Amino acid sequence: MSKTRITLNALTFVLFTLALGVFAQAQATRTWVSGVGDDVNPCSRTAPCKTFAGAISKTAAGGEIDVLDPGGYGTLTITKSITVDGGTGSGWGSTLASGTNGFIINDSLSGAPNTIVVHLRNISINGAGTTLGVDGIRFLSGKALYVENCRIFRFSGDGIEMTTGTNAQLFVKDSTISDVGEGIRLTSNVAGQFNTAILENVNIARAGNGVNLGDRSRLTMRGGSSQLMSSLVAGNSGGLKQGGGANDIISHLIGVNLSHNGTGIIANGGSVRVTNIYITNCATSISTPANVASWGDSMIVDNGVNNQPGAPDLTKQ
Repeated sequence: MSKTRITLNALTFVLFTLALGVFAQAQATRTWVSGVGDDVNPCSRTAPCKTFAGAISKTAAGGEIDVLDPGGYGTLTITKSITVDGGTGSGWGSTLASGTNGFIINDSLSGAPNTIVVHLRNISINGAGTTLGVDGIRFLSGKALYVENCRIFRFSGDGIEMTTGTNAQLFVKDSTISDVGEGIRLTSNVAGQFNTAILENVNIARAGNGVNLGDRSRLTMRGGSSQLMSSLVAGNSGGLKQGGGANDIISHLIGVNLSHNGTGIIANGGSVRVTNIYITNCATSISTPANVASWGDSMIVDNGVNNQPGAPDLTKQ
């Protein structure tokens, strides 16, 4: 009997090992989705899956999910390093997130939390529906998130929410966020841990606040590579808001247009440093101007209240 049991145990171990090997081989570095695909497929180019959620389990960590044709590919929770590319040309891959979140990045339950790096590229993230979507992107745990050439719109919450509580980084480039509760919101509730956002050529419109920074947040926002390009934060209740407990908040704005907002900069705490920015046609240009310092090369005119930066001119320090 004991020999039989030993033989069965050995056979079970071998079968389990083989199963793991088959599963590992089934995960491809690149997978594909199509509007006419099926999630039972292997997600190859010739047999694509139908949704992002169907493809991610068949994509290896560090791999890429690519869109073959325009279509709606569903919402996605990401727990490993991956790239999701909606493609360009005749149309983008789209995520419709009525009543829910578009993308969630969260590796907190993995064996190595706060280590994944995620790229979201060329995706339309739409919260439209009978019930609006909650957040376009929720970044809860990970090392870095890149959002490139994306459109995020029609969410009752945030376009992008970053509340990792770790020294995580958010990079947003060539993207538009509109018709949301808040455009981009950052905060860290852990002492000594900072959330950092680097925004380049980002347009934010029709939000409660374009960018809302809570405790332990770092922001650099600038225009594009050309001097004729700028990041535009317009048509919001506030352009940039620094609130919360106002602990350890620092913003640098370079070549940013903060026009046509209720208030261009709401500097309740922390420090804001600006160069070559534009604030026009706001009810108030800057609240609490003592917290805003300038290199003296910005245009702040034609607002209801034309407060100028109140901190010493940085060129004179």
